[in-house]
Amino acid sequence: MGIVLNQSLKNTIITYIGFGIGGINTIFFFPIILGDTYYGLTNYILSGANLMMPLFAIGMQNTLVKFFSQCTSEEEENRFLSFTVLVPLVLCIPLIIMGLVFFDDIAALIPKKNELAISYLWLIPFTGFCMAYFEIFYAWARVHMHSIFGNFVKEVGLRVFALIALVAVYFNFLTVIQFIYVTSGIYFFAFLVTMFYAFRIKKPHFQFSLPANLKEVLIYSFYIILSGSVANLLLDGDKIILGQFMEFKNIAYYSVATYIALVISVPSRAMHQIVYPITAKLMHENKQEKLNDLYKKTSINLQIVGGFVMLGIFVNINKVYEMMPPVYAGGITVVFMIGLSKYFDLILGNNNAIIFNSKYYRMVLFLGLMLVFLTITLNLVFIPMFGIIGSAFATLLSITLYSLAKLLFVVKRMHLYPFTRQTLYSMGLTLVLFLLFYFWEFPFIPVIAIGLKSILLTVAYVYINYKFVISIEINEVIDSVFKKLNIKL
Repeated sequence: MGIVLNQSLKNTIITYIGFGIGGINTIFFFPIILGDTYYGLTNYILSGANLMMPLFAIGMQNTLVKFFSQCTSEEEENRFLSFTVLVPLVLCIPLIIMGLVFFDDIAALIPKKNELAISYLWLIPFTGFCMAYFEIFYAWARVHMHSIFGNFVKEVGLRVFALIALVAVYFNFLTVIQFIYVTSGIYFFAFLVTMFYAFRIKKPHFQFSLPANLKEVLIYSFYIILSGSVANLLLDGDKIILGQFMEFKNIAYYSVATYIALVISVPSRAMHQIVYPITAKLMHENKQEKLNDLYKKTSINLQIVGGFVMLGIFVNINKVYEMMPPVYAGGITVVFMIGLSKYFDLILGNNNAIIFNSKYYRMVLFLGLMLVFLTITLNLVFIPMFGIIGSAFATLLSITLYSLAKLLFVVKRMHLYPFTRQTLYSMGLTLVLFLLFYFWEFPFIPVIAIGLKSILLTVAYVYINYKFVISIEINEVIDSVFKKLNIKL
């Protein structure tokens, strides 16, 4: 358990560092150095690759994690590792051949306003392949209890190399066209580094044989392909649809806004690493009362932490956009819409963990497929009417309905409920502080104005939450910190 907690803490820190570097790239460097068209094209390629990644990996990164522990001998381990690495490679070949045969038909789907993308279409499957095998070899390392290096490569390494490439473009060592190829090369490099790291941990002895539990493995992999495709469609599908209706520069505006809003969901990653195994244990032991209590605690704690991050973004968003080219300002509304959808998802606490660890786990996939259909349909309706704001509204509406469906499912089928009076108090506090701080601007340069407003907001938010005891657990954390600092409230 010490290893798990130690690596979870380090991975959480790495994730925050990665998001910080990514934020700097997204807000300051990409828009200014690449320009909106080539930034949008870069996002289009990476989004397409991310959509193809589950098909290339065929779920083996999750299958490896789930079934590796069932191997009872080193020979079985070698056989299973070989299976998870070689089978995707065999299945990728027909997909690549089909892509080459039907390349002209695929290229014809690109609208004339974005014909620039045709020259780079081959980078989408190439990058998707690199992403898939990175995940597989990262899973290879994780099953041997080495998760930090791969997470560092994924969260920090990719963004640092992107930053270096952007600086190279700024100083004319690279052109913007070369940058696009270099970006795909970075993912290829990440895949190779992770592969050799995995081989260093466990020397490969490849065998061309099938595991004994082949049927179970294939069924699970099928569900992972579907669930992974659902997740990636929700994350990047809107950008691909935008590329069908609007010029690539609009994808750039949208990508900046969505990245800023996604920061709201970061706190849930740290908590879920701890909550998932606890939820599974309580459900296995059939401790309904304790599970319901945990559900409420995760809900209110994520609501408070996520609400604070959301407030910090919302009240400073105008100053943030002052530091970017003026053409990006249309994304402010997108930030609010995507941010609210992430906030609503946060307040459901460990809802996903409860469903995934129950006998109803297939329901998440069913609801996810419904969400994908709804999201694509709404994007097709609203993008032609309202552009990037229409896409954001489609995301807000579909994710809200999806979250509501999951909530009602858990309440009705499992008789668990996440909300209390503290939920309403927290929402009320968040709304009041937003109204107080949003319309009040410091007449300073953006960085100083953001810093000052954030300090005042932090003091007000923490103090009021503490005094009204919105969360007992958060109050206990504050008490312990103040006790160490010899501070009394």
